[in-house]
Amino acid sequence: MKYFFSCVFLAYSALAAAQAPKPSAYEYRWALLHPFAALVVNKITKACDQDALPKWIQLELDSFSNGGAADAFRHVFYMAAYRQKIGERKLRKLGQAHEKHNYHQFLKDADEYGERPDSIGSVMDLQNNEVGFEIGRLYKNLSLLELRRAVIEQIKAGNAFILKRNRNGKYLSCEGEVIDLTKYNKTWNIPKCLVYSNYKAEF
Repeated sequence: MKYFFSCVFLAYSALAAAQAPKPSAYEYRWALLHPFAALVVNKITKACDQDALPKWIQLELDSFSNGGAADAFRHVFYMAAYRQKIGERKLRKLGQAHEKHNYHQFLKDADEYGERPDSIGSVMDLQNNEVGFEIGRLYKNLSLLELRRAVIEQIKAGNAFILKRNRNGKYLSCEGEVIDLTKYNKTWNIPKCLVYSNYKAEF
């Protein structure tokens, strides 16, 4: 029993680095239900943290921590690394737990990585988690450095998801209209547009 709770505590501490600045009650509940998987997550997270987003990755992709390729990389890379060791059914529940936390953050008027969570951001995260599952399943024997490169190439090839922006970094609707976020201050459903990760802003 003592070992069980040690596993949970370690994993609960590690979840913060992987998906959110601070772990949530939903993620803690996941760790309680999956203590041994949670311990593996803890170990992998520590290793991934060393390779997650050095500056040159941001130069290759972008610097958007929300809705951009850097955001996509974070979700795809960690989930791919986890999937090398853990079944995706458990990991999918972990990703869902994180998104429940994001909705709770929205209700509290709290930010994640400098922006308020919203519905399309949650969809983007879950879609990128699925991309990570597929990469981790296909490339179980890659080192983390090799896996990182594989994830970057998949994102650049358009096999992950980002949110549509113009060249000034403003969010666009699917019709190409600039979204005035001040009009959606306390709105969960914002008309942002999900696009493939090789999308290039036209204006």
